[in-house]
Amino acid sequence: MTLSIRPRRSVLYMPSANERALDKARGLDADALILDLEDAVAPDAKAQARERVAQALRQGGYGRRECVVRVNALDTPWGRDDVRAIAGAGADAVLLPKVEDAAQLHALARALDEAGAPPGLPLWAMAETPLGFLRLDAIACGHPRLAAIVVGTSDLVKDLHARHTPGRQETLLARSLAVMAARAHGLAALDGVHLDLNDDAGLAAACEQGRDLGFDGKTLIHPRQIAPANAAFAPSGAEVALARKRLLAWRAAQAAGQGVAVVDGALVENLHAREAERLIALAEAIGKF
Repeated sequence: MTLSIRPRRSVLYMPSANERALDKARGLDADALILDLEDAVAPDAKAQARERVAQALRQGGYGRRECVVRVNALDTPWGRDDVRAIAGAGADAVLLPKVEDAAQLHALARALDEAGAPPGLPLWAMAETPLGFLRLDAIACGHPRLAAIVVGTSDLVKDLHARHTPGRQETLLARSLAVMAARAHGLAALDGVHLDLNDDAGLAAACEQGRDLGFDGKTLIHPRQIAPANAAFAPSGAEVALARKRLLAWRAAQAAGQGVAVVDGALVENLHAREAERLIALAEAIGKF
């Protein structure tokens, strides 16, 4: 089994109205960048921001970093202009905010195609409203170009009339549904942001919790959050060593006509072998970054 995995441990939102930030992003150790034309940009700066993003993408220099543009919703005054501006600029994907049904994804794909975007340009969808989370299964299988679900916990907490808590129990169900939908339909799943830049311990705990829930990585709001996310969502050396050990034992057992292997007193079955392959592939992909 050969796996092709793209690491998305750290996915940093970049304020696209800030030309200096767009340039600085070329040297950051993030796996992916979300060049944001939505929440991070004031209405009177939208036009300038989309021009800067298009120019930055055409200029390039982002190396192995995945560059995703978050456009404004198509029913806003800015969404379709965003699409026309960045369609052919070289983005790796386009992120649509507040997705609540598959029709929005189809509308975005049509708009991109009409604007001359590369065929098959991947779509990412933000789940950040109660209705969006309740419809995630239908959204996750709603368009063949959908590649990732991005959780937006800030808007969700607001809409729920909930409170942000250290343990994030107020969004646990929603975030678990996001991972479930992503895994059911072969998509990446990215956890929501940690808002307190002075809370290093809280960030580390949030990253660990996200990894335990099954997320591929975490969305971030500041470069100082990159290293903790990269560490939390990467397999440790011990995990990789155990995965290799289990995989070798499993293959040896298969060659001998046996259904299971035993490693350190624990059974290794097919499901353990598949997970070992995934961890090894992820570690190797990270090693190439």
